[in-house]
Amino acid sequence: MIGGAVIGRQELLDPIQFYQNAAGAVPGPFDCYLTLRGIKTLAVRMDRHCANAAELAAWLTQQPQVAKVYYPGLPTHPGHAVAARQMKAFGGMISLQLHGGAAAARQFLTRTKLFSLAESLDGVESLVNHPATMTHASIPKAVREARGVDDGLIRLSVGIEDVADLRDDLEDALH
Repeated sequence: MIGGAVIGRQELLDPIQFYQNAAGAVPGPFDCYLTLRGIKTLAVRMDRHCANAAELAAWLTQQPQVAKVYYPGLPTHPGHAVAARQMKAFGGMISLQLHGGAAAARQFLTRTKLFSLAESLDGVESLVNHPATMTHASIPKAVREARGVDDGLIRLSVGIEDVADLRDDLEDALH
């Protein structure tokens, strides 16, 4: 189920409200049921999501195949101070830059077993994404690389599985 909210000043909302009304972009009864059901366990799932990601991000910084780890919970992250002021935990999304570019990324992506390759990065299960060939594939390579999305960049959405199993999966994928 995908849902959301648009919040802003009325003059910005009026055109959106027109399209929403014209296109019928409202959730159906079953979508509402799924939202209400999911909210009941959201806090528990987010705690595990964040804890797993924090542990894996710290572990990834120690791996020789990893050139850089992007995770706001790491003190070395440029946005760490702001994130620490604004967040109770640092989320479950990790980006990592692999040494070896596209070849290393391809090898990594084909070796994960618990992390499923997916365009979308959400859910309770762990997912992996290769932005250069997936979400950012339509952006010209020079523009993409200027924005830090090169062929060795991998994105992880860390799920709620056992963190030792997730670490083992990443270790297998790196070797």
